[in-house]
Amino acid sequence: MTPPNDLQFNHYYSLHCKHLQLKGYQPKTIDAYSRTIRRVGAYFDYNLDDLSEDQLLDYFTDLLERRSWSTVKLDLYGLKFFYTYVLKRQWSELTMIKPPKAVRIPDIVTPDEAQLIFITTRELSYRVLFFTLYSMGLRISEGLNLRLGDIDATRMRVHIRKGKRNKDRFVPLPENALRVLRAFWCVHRHQQFLFPSRKRGLRYAAEALSPMDRGGAQAAITAVVRELNLKKRISCHSLRHSYATHLLEAGVDLLELQRILGHVSILTTARYTHLTAVTEHNSFTQINQLMDRFDIQWGGVR
Repeated sequence: MTPPNDLQFNHYYSLHCKHLQLKGYQPKTIDAYSRTIRRVGAYFDYNLDDLSEDQLLDYFTDLLERRSWSTVKLDLYGLKFFYTYVLKRQWSELTMIKPPKAVRIPDIVTPDEAQLIFITTRELSYRVLFFTLYSMGLRISEGLNLRLGDIDATRMRVHIRKGKRNKDRFVPLPENALRVLRAFWCVHRHQQFLFPSRKRGLRYAAEALSPMDRGGAQAAITAVVRELNLKKRISCHSLRHSYATHLLEAGVDLLELQRILGHVSILTTARYTHLTAVTEHNSFTQINQLMDRFDIQWGGVR
């Protein structure tokens, strides 16, 4: 017989997942917030009805000892959603928990390092995926979910569907990227996906029912970066950062880059100015020109 706590938890968990879907959250967010409820449920013996502030403080204290602040933030947001839409209660229990606000400058690769990553990646599917992410500045989910109909070879652009915050956008399609994608499609010939699942190998990719797994792609780039002995923290998303930085260095307008990347705020795009060697060089030039106006005399020193 199923314990009462488990029955109630299963009911709550089902409601939680339904609300997440109906609110239009991305699959990655749904998975993270669902994982939160499973984790909290296991911690409290699947009794989530009446958790006190002290109980929740104990949970988050224990969680921080084992996991990072990013996990704490995800669980805070996931629980807030659960309280608001499933338990229908005001979320005010943990206002004193304030994860530190950290602004980190991401590692990027140079064009030469990007080329090394591409040629060192042995699996063809991952090699083409990494180049596609870099050549169009895509998030990994956007790249994996590309379909044949998204490629507009006439206008040389790609339709990115359901990006972050469920927003569509168009991005420029480089001629070289089009050539690579066409050649790769001739290898697998899937009628829908540009990057079909690799589970049965490329030989059976045309029969795949889903795109490639993001976990496999992340593991592949981690292995390649380790093999190349690059002393940087590089992930698939780093290729997007690198694309943005290299475009700025090439003189692409900041507002145009914002549109390509799909950023809501120009401030998000502006952070890439911190990464460009051109911006740094211009700053040094301007600073030196300003300071050269001053003549500090050493005569008459006491």
